[in-house]
Amino acid sequence: MRSYQLHIVLADDDQDDRMLFEDAFNEVKMVHSLDMVNDGYALMSYLALAEKLPDIIFLDLNMPGKPGKECLKEIRGNAKFREVAVAIYSTSGSIADIEDTFVAGANIYVKKPNDFSALKKMLSDVMSISKLYLTDGLNRENFMLSL
Repeated sequence: MRSYQLHIVLADDDQDDRMLFEDAFNEVKMVHSLDMVNDGYALMSYLALAEKLPDIIFLDLNMPGKPGKECLKEIRGNAKFREVAVAIYSTSGSIADIEDTFVAGANIYVKKPNDFSALKKMLSDVMSISKLYLTDGLNRENFMLSL
């Protein structure tokens, strides 16, 4: 059985959160590749210039300048990015944020874990189900990942 290497991008303005995410990603020993950007403008530039689009974007909602919701709308409004899965990655557990991002076309909503082992588990879970989201599209029943 051939393993599928995913290309992952994390868009998060918080440097500590980016470093923690990268540490967890490396510790889980994933064969996937990870790139990181520090705001919504950098994400949209990254996507516009990418030779190979990411398979999954972990997108923080609350970024200064260009927030995650605005990026999500731009991504879903561009046919070039149609196949890119978007995992909302936020400290917010607001029902309004979850509903808004579902309606806007996100594939999954993940509340940022508050400890390192939970972050590693979330990464493992999302990577193991990522093929489902890349092929089956949106599903309200499994939109919010519970840790």
